[in-house]
Amino acid sequence: MNAPNLQAYAPLLLFLTLAFLLAGVLVSLSVLVGWRRPSRAKQLPYECGMEPTGDAREPFSVKFYLVAMVFILFDVEAIFLYPWAYIFRELKWFGFAEMALYIAILLVGYLYLWKKGALDWNR
Repeated sequence: MNAPNLQAYAPLLLFLTLAFLLAGVLVSLSVLVGWRRPSRAKQLPYECGMEPTGDAREPFSVKFYLVAMVFILFDVEAIFLYPWAYIFRELKWFGFAEMALYIAILLVGYLYLWKKGALDWNR
């Protein structure tokens, strides 16, 4: 890149520098000025106003991670609907058929997971 192109990024660099500087100053001030009165009650983990029970390092079921990955997978695939909806009028019936096929493939995957019991928490 030559110098005129790099000058276009000067406002962004200035903004980022000021943002980091302000964040550093605010954190430093809170450490210097803030109250430090630790107590046993303040050191306990807060769980929505309820008394914590059990060990925090208790292992989760593999089902939890499987459902989380499936959620992320379908969530990311749903993002592809936004650009399609934006240019839907230009694509006409061809675009509609492509998206119908795309959703059909997603539905087949969802039904496969359902039949395999990946979404059943009671087993």
